[in-house]
Amino acid sequence: QVQLVESGGGLVQAGGSLRLSCAASGPQSTNLPMGWFRQAPGKEREFVAAISWNGGSTAYADSAKGQFSISRDNAKDTVYLQMNSLKPEDTAVYYCAAKYGVTGGRRESDYKYWGQGTQVTVSS
Repeated sequence: QVQLVESGGGLVQAGGSLRLSCAASGPQSTNLPMGWFRQAPGKEREFVAAISWNGGSTAYADSAKGQFSISRDNAKDTVYLQMNSLKPEDTAVYYCAAKYGVTGGRRESDYKYWGQGTQVTVSS
């Protein structure tokens, strides 16, 4: 079993930055590929970014490229999502997810474990 806890969300003005963290714990939580997804009000959850087990490979949604950066610290079993130049349309609940294997995935169905989500609100 793997437990995921997100933190770092909050209210920020447009143009600001936030760094989300996702801490993994549990007997099988080490070095798992992980991803970030988000769900805006009235919309389906969508892929944001993913990272391989060792951080050597990353993937981003087109909407996140150049604006968001995913990274990890395996010594802390933690994955981060650095979000810069935030826009009101980035407002959403952000979820981290973990999967077994080597690389991250873009589909929700790729992932076995999910966090509860953290709210990010960007004001104009």
